[in-house]
Amino acid sequence: MKTHFELLGGEGPLHRIIDTFVDRMFDDIMIGFFFKGVDRDRLKAMEYAFSAAFLGAPVQYRGKPIEAAHARHPIMEGHFDRRLAILRETLIEAEVPEVIREAWLAHTEQLRPLVTRNRGCED
Repeated sequence: MKTHFELLGGEGPLHRIIDTFVDRMFDDIMIGFFFKGVDRDRLKAMEYAFSAAFLGAPVQYRGKPIEAAHARHPIMEGHFDRRLAILRETLIEAEVPEVIREAWLAHTEQLRPLVTRNRGCED
């Protein structure tokens, strides 16, 4: 049985998706400020490894744990929602098969409490 990584087309397509996704986050009016001073290429490499590992590639994510990587940022629910929307739009535009897209989005949604620590507007 093929992995989601294989069904996606492997390394090339995933790199293109991640490049587009990260560029859109950097340029986004709602969340782009979080990336000021961040090395874009390094973030692309980390996003690639994290996504590839989840999708079943023979890649190991060697970055910080997700909670630690985001701890210094005051990321709220709305910021997380915006990132999720950018990811969804990127996956749709890249014509990622629905089964992979839905699994990817569900996996990302599971990370919400680690990234936001449930900070909403009332905090």
